Amino acid sequence: MTREGDVVLVHIEGKPAFFARIENIAPDPKPDWWQVKMLVLQVPLITVTWILREAYINGEEFTMGGHPMRLVKVEAPAEDASGADREAPGRSEGAQNRQGSAEQTTSNVVSLRERKLKKKP
Repeated sequence: MTREGDVVLVHIEGKPAFFARIENIAPDPKPDWWQVKMLVLQVPLITVTWILREAYINGEEFTMGGHPMRLVKVEAPAEDASGADREAPGRSEGAQNRQGSAEQTTSNVVSLRERKLKKKP
């Protein structure tokens, strides 16, 4: 069940279109319909209010202006309890290989401050 604060992926015509966070779900004057206020997670941020049935809020397909739409609640992937498959961020095999080759070469760290002071007459 999708609730306030949940992030959803909005599909338009069967294709993922944008992410949005459900800000508010309030009853509409029309029975069995809800006013769903969403913060669209894009630049610039915008808010939209759609009037939907509960089934539509929970993932059932509907149409808007003749276009098929669907809201899919975003769930964080379950973490592996053992942590065996997890790797540290930025520590892919390629990153480890690059680091290994960098350790074998010599490098100098250049202080930009000292370099700037040397250039001044």
